[in-house]
Amino acid sequence: MIRASQFPLVIGTHNRKKGAELAELLTPRGFRVLTLDDFPNALEVLEVGETFAANAALKASQQALHLGQWVLADDSGLAVDALGGAPGVYSARFAGPNATDEDNNRRLLADLGSMPAEKRTAHYVCHVAVADPTGAIRAASHDVCHGRIRFEPVGTNGFGYDPLFEVIEYHSTFGELGPHVKRALSHRSRALRAIVPMLLNVAGTLRVPQRQ
Repeated sequence: MIRASQFPLVIGTHNRKKGAELAELLTPRGFRVLTLDDFPNALEVLEVGETFAANAALKASQQALHLGQWVLADDSGLAVDALGGAPGVYSARFAGPNATDEDNNRRLLADLGSMPAEKRTAHYVCHVAVADPTGAIRAASHDVCHGRIRFEPVGTNGFGYDPLFEVIEYHSTFGELGPHVKRALSHRSRALRAIVPMLLNVAGTLRVPQRQ
């Protein structure tokens, strides 16, 4: 059987902050973590799915088949109740195809306008999928983190909508909370913690390749 430390796992993202966040969660469990930056020939997978689950599966499967590696990919975003679940799967391009985090945050604040705090409820969503080198999905998980949207960005930690997303119980945005607290609470951390036992189980069924 193969040990987790012999299990190279490619995180399917070029987002350095997201990659670091995922690596910090997986490396202590013994996985040898790589990112797409380690593969100059990595694909740019189009996120054409209508759900987070579909996009995560697309990114994991297509990249794994192309690279011949185990690939973990996630699709995550923000769902605002008053906006009917928007921006949803369009979270990264809410303000346009080349939008920055600041652009998306401005669009979100403009759409919510002066709506009172009690109606600004929202939740972050994360779906994680892991594909083997044939492109087959071997594990998947899903989780959420509930909160609400502030009237202006606060804090410089994190990325995306973190400066606007308030965890109500902490009276703070993800932008204010440090990385250790975010790792304990976030949708991505919860989804990853759920998938780690599945990955360890899969790793336990694999065999170390024999030298010729």
